[in-house]
Amino acid sequence: MTVVTVGVHIVDVLARPVESIPAGQDTHLLEQIRITAAGAAAGTAVDLAKLGLEVASAGAIGDDELGDFLLMIMARHGVDVGGIVRRPGQQTAASILPIRPDGGRPSFHVPGANLVLSPDDLDHERIRSARILHLGGMDVTWGLHDPRFFALLDEARAAGTVVTMDLLSNMPDLMQGARVFLPHIDYLLPNEEQALMMSGAADAQEAAVKLLAEGPKGVLVTLGGEGSLVATASGITRVPALDVPVVDTTGCGDAYCAGFIAGLAQGRDVLGSARLGTAVAARVAGGLGSDAGLDGVDPSGL
Repeated sequence: MTVVTVGVHIVDVLARPVESIPAGQDTHLLEQIRITAAGAAAGTAVDLAKLGLEVASAGAIGDDELGDFLLMIMARHGVDVGGIVRRPGQQTAASILPIRPDGGRPSFHVPGANLVLSPDDLDHERIRSARILHLGGMDVTWGLHDPRFFALLDEARAAGTVVTMDLLSNMPDLMQGARVFLPHIDYLLPNEEQALMMSGAADAQEAAVKLLAEGPKGVLVTLGGEGSLVATASGITRVPALDVPVVDTTGCGDAYCAGFIAGLAQGRDVLGSARLGTAVAARVAGGLGSDAGLDGVDPSGL
């Protein structure tokens, strides 16, 4: 398997444009409503599949209708879902996202079964044999904060697997907890708010340098409309964002991760992979949902 994603799986229900919540039982007519497979593991997996990569995803969902939908939509897009376990009595994680006219995305969220994912749920051999392993949302998958999982990551890296990691929340305590993964990964891809919370730094550049010192080969901090900052042992480079009309920012971080991973799989260097991540994120920002704008896209042309 070229890529295995491990971590957060969410069903997103998105509606746009939403300027306010109707009073009482009033109704507002909208332009569009979508339901998508999302989350830092599932959303990235779907984007990778749309970019033409062979990808499998591993995580925990509920034994409910939302879980049925999540498996169906991921498989339909070409993701191997055999590593996703179902937990009776747990709800599949889900979010309701009323998208503002400017593309902003407040969220109503239920964490669900993501909180109970453990190393025992994972196919260790598949992880060891992955070319690239993406950890999505390790700040909220507390069951993977386990010495057995860290040992598995170290074994996979020793065998040649490249390990990338993204985060999900914006909660300071969870950001600090996720720092335990840094010695066991190759590339960290937080957004600016997450990087500042995780590092305690005053700005993104300082945050990247501090996080880089804790183990990864590279730290790529996404900066929204300002692009991203790429820090490696060779120095710090800013990669500008593309100037595109923004419909919805949901999943842009996952799309950036997918593009970066696709770049690595193509043999691009870190900066070239970051530029591909920027291009993929820009396409997703132009539509509704975390996989918008990626149907039929050839990443070699981006």
